[in-house]
Amino acid sequence: MTETTAVPAALRDWSVSWPEYAPADVTPPELLPAALADQVPDWAEAAATPAEVRDWDQRIASALVPFRLDERGWPLHPQGRTGRTGRNLGKWGENAAADPIVVAGHGTARRVLLITRSDIGVEAIPGGMVDPGETAPAALVRELREETGVDLTDHQPVILGRDIVDDWRQSDHAWVASTSALYRLPATVTAVADSDALDANWWPFGSLAQLDAAITAAGRTLYAAHRPLLQRALDYLAQ
Repeated sequence: MTETTAVPAALRDWSVSWPEYAPADVTPPELLPAALADQVPDWAEAAATPAEVRDWDQRIASALVPFRLDERGWPLHPQGRTGRTGRNLGKWGENAAADPIVVAGHGTARRVLLITRSDIGVEAIPGGMVDPGETAPAALVRELREETGVDLTDHQPVILGRDIVDDWRQSDHAWVASTSALYRLPATVTAVADSDALDANWWPFGSLAQLDAAITAAGRTLYAAHRPLLQRALDYLAQ
């Protein structure tokens, strides 16, 4: 990963002047202007800079988390400066994602279904990006099925929230906002890793500390950006 500029908490807000701010560019080679002029990856838009995007009014109106544009017409991360610039995501501005949290069983037998991500090798919720023209509920079902083989088409989840995710690819001008949803099953079902997943497993889910301990004992790491989503699921289950 690219080394990024540290952003003190007092300087994160866009309203605070910071003339010396020099964020690191996290744009991968395939999204640089010369590369995009030759070939656009199937997961990315063709705009080399936000100035080339023509539908900002629509994107702002449909955003899960409100955001604004700066004086250049570039989108600004809703939570402030990130220490990164450029784009390492499919779109400029908000990139909508869907994160299905599947929980099985009750009490001490309660388990949560996680995958091992193929991009950064950590244990995470089996979610992903919402495709163009796709709804979040449809993306929740599709991502779960593609990454674990578990089909919950006929299940009605509880929507837990629509939030910015602290994704490792985010920058000042491109970020991830996710619809997280809770699916409850009476018992675990067979899960087989596929698509962007290296592995799929059911983990103890009595608390975040218990989950952490089990994952650490297995020599693995829980994806930090998903911790708040998992804690929200636990809080809901505790009601």
